[in-house]
Amino acid sequence: MPHFYDTCAGPIDGLYLPPIAWEVLRRENIQTLDQLRANAHLLEQFDGIEADMAQQVRVTLAYVEPFEELTARTTQYDAWSA
Repeated sequence: MPHFYDTCAGPIDGLYLPPIAWEVLRRENIQTLDQLRANAHLLEQFDGIEADMAQQVRVTLAYVEPFEELTARTTQYDAWSA
């Protein structure tokens, strides 16, 4: 049976994860989106993260775009554009 966890914002902007996941990432010294992406395949090996939580983190991570890619696609309008 899948578990559903309450999520909250943490130190990585734009990412909402369960508080226990934030605690484990802090303990593992994962502080950026790039670090999390590089270690996503190892999540089950971190003490405190079960398989279902690791999957939730990966799914959440898949929906977070790097800021540079997001701003490159965003059309900028000046204040006088209607």
